Parts: sequence; C-alpha cells; structure tokens
Amino acid sequence: MARCAYRVSIAATLSAALAAAGCDRSVRPEQQNPHYGSDPAQRRVESELSNANARAKVKTADDARERHALPEARPAGQLEPVALFNGAMPTGVTVSHTGRVFVNFPRWGDPVDYTVAELKNGATSPYPDSEINRWAGGRGANAEKSFVSVQSVVVDPNDRLWVLDTGNVKMEGTVKGGPKLVGIDLKTNAVFKTIVFPPEVALRTSYLNDVRFDLRRGKAGMAFITDSARGGPNAIIVVDLDSGRSWRRLNDHPSTKPDKAFLPMVEGRPVVVEPPGKPARPLGIGVDGIAIAQEGRRLFYCPLSSRHLYSVSLDALSDPKLSDPAIAATVQDLGEKGAADGLEADAQGRLYVTNYENNSVLRRKPDGSYETIAFDSRILWPDTLSVAKDGYLYFIANQLHRQPQYQRGSDLRQKPYALFRVRIDGTPVLLVR
Repeated sequence: MARCAYRVSIAATLSAALAAAGCDRSVRPEQQNPHYGSDPAQRRVESELSNANARAKVKTADDARERHALPEARPAGQLEPVALFNGAMPTGVTVSHTGRVFVNFPRWGDPVDYTVAELKNGATSPYPDSEINRWAGGRGANAEKSFVSVQSVVVDPNDRLWVLDTGNVKMEGTVKGGPKLVGIDLKTNAVFKTIVFPPEVALRTSYLNDVRFDLRRGKAGMAFITDSARGGPNAIIVVDLDSGRSWRRLNDHPSTKPDKAFLPMVEGRPVVVEPPGKPARPLGIGVDGIAIAQEGRRLFYCPLSSRHLYSVSLDALSDPKLSDPAIAATVQDLGEKGAADGLEADAQGRLYVTNYENNSVLRRKPDGSYETIAFDSRILWPDTLSVAKDGYLYFIANQLHRQPQYQRGSDLRQKPYALFRVRIDGTPVLLVR
C-alpha cells in the first residue's frame, strides 16, 4: 500500500505535460532513469506519452502563430527532471555517495503515509521502514521512536543519512520528544543514533528546518540546525554528535530574524499569510537556508523572509563556552542575494542559492559575484538543494507559495511536484577527519 501512495513518474511524464502547455524541453527518459524500459507498464505509459507529445507539438505551433511568436523569457541551464510526485508535497532531498536518493514529506496538512522515503525504480517507499514512519499522535504515542514530521534529510560526509524531525505537525507546535536528529547507517539501513532535543533547545514554537555537518569537530562531529520558527525565537542550534548535547546560538539575533519590511513577489504576485476571514500579515519566517564553506571556517545562513546572506565563524559557533555577543561579533552581512529558501556549498568554494521569487537557482562565486545556473518557469518555489558526487545539483520545486494559507484558503498547487537536477561540475563539501 505505502509503495503506491506516492507513485513517481520519470522525465517523460513531465516533458509531455509541459508539451501540452507549449513549453516542451524534453529530455529522453533513458537519460534520466537507469531502469527505463524494464517495466512493461512503464513502456506502455511512455508510448502513450510519446503520442501525446506529437499531438501537443501541433497545438504548440498553432498557439505560437496566434501569439505572433512574441518574445519570452530565456531559460538558463540544462534543467533535467528526475522525478515527479503526485501525492504529498515534498520539501527535502539528499543524494548518497553511491547515488541513492532520499526525499521527505512533512505533515503540513496533506495526507502523509510516510514522511521519509527512498526514491527507487520510479517510486517512493518508506525509509528505513514503515513502522518508524507511522505517526497518529494522541495519547500513548511515542514521539521519540517515530518520525513525526520530517522537514529535511541530509547525507553526511561519512555517507550516513540524518533525518531532521521537526516534531511539529501542521505548524501547531512541537510535541514532547518529537524534535530530534536521527542517524541511519546506509549500509545496514538501521538507526544508529537518536538525539532528542530538550525543550529549552527545541522550543514549543520551534521549527527545525535544515542541517549541515562538520565531522572534524569534537569526538564524533557537530551538526548545525536552523530554527525558522514563525512567531517565536529564531536561532542556530549546535549539536555535539558524540554526547548528544545541544544548545541555541544567535538566539533572536537580527541576522536570524525575518525582515519586517520584506514582501516577496512570486509568479508576479505578493505572497502574504491570508487566513480566510482574517487580515493578511507578512510572511515572517526566520533563518532557514544553511551551508558550510568548503574550508569549514564559515557557516552561511539566511532567513527565508529576507534577501540578505549572512555568515558566522564556525569556530565561534562551536564553542559552548563563548557568549552570544562574542559569537555575534563574528557575523558578517554579505549583502543581497535575492529571496532564498535553500542554500548549499560545493568543494570548489561556491555557494548555491535558490531564488524562489524568480524561478531560479543562483551560484555565488568565491569573489562574491553571482551567476544563474538554472532559470525556468517550471521551477516553482525551489526548496532544498543537494550537491551530489555525480556532479549534479539536485533540488525540489514544491509550489510552497500556492498553499491555502497564502491564497485565502484556496489550494492552488498543481500536481505533480518535481525533483530536478542541473549539472554543476562541483562536488560535495566533505568535512571529515
């Protein structure tokens, strides 16, 4: 039952859907799916889609003549569809050193049978198993032993998967024992470490958003997590992976807070929180994107509701004896980079930045200048980024801004959601002894 819940179609499905809309940038399915052609049912689907493509191209030509072939925005980069999701809305993606792909589906309101999945043979399946993904809440539910609502999955420099559980369903507040970091050995597919955050670290208002690792620090390494809480304190949470101890840093520092004057424009429209029957209010989401520079000296971060990029000394952030004012003294405002959700770095000294206002992904070069590596109308709210060993940058486009809370109660999302990749000729940052 679970395997078919989020059936995934590979590249050709997306290409055919786009062709019908007059924007066919097709990539041959065998280029995207190593298992292409092995499933008779899939071959039939591909045949039907091929016929649909041919019919759509005739319609596209007619439409172009009617529009007098007016100029349009030029795409940038060679965007490759990897997978489509017709079920729950995904947020995170990560790729292991051997090419395994993992995604997650937070419990924001969509029906979610499993909140962590592996993408395999054109479908998602619960990972590491169905049991740990079961969460019904209520009396007697054990949040420490279950995935409550996962926002991010990240493979660390030792090729282990870490699951960041918000412990927060529908943004209604954390449940006891829910906010945690869970390590899974990809060789055995078994949990080897669970770090549950105490209530003074993961607050009732907290929303644990993304995580990065430096395994050179301490006995077993350290993790750094963004708390992007709406209506509560924002911070970067530091975790000692050996002892499990954790603490908040830059708590409510201006660099971790949403910009009060910020008004994002997505698809040419302002995005504000608009509950039915209530006045609109700003999209106030704090520190979200996070990445560690290739040399391991600076940590980059940004609030979702801001256009500024910041960095802080990783040595200062990692020192539990250092005061917050001393850490704050190492913060640098690196200027505007556009409105971003996800951040990621590569081993070549470059920083990747989603730009959800402009359907694009940018790259910050070592000299501080930016270049566009992907721009396409299909990139509807680029979310999490993952640099893989195959030289590609993978990212989710999930139409976050079309959710009901931003559209006066109307759900304007159109399935499928997409996982894309673009070649960057970069490799992951691997901070390990």
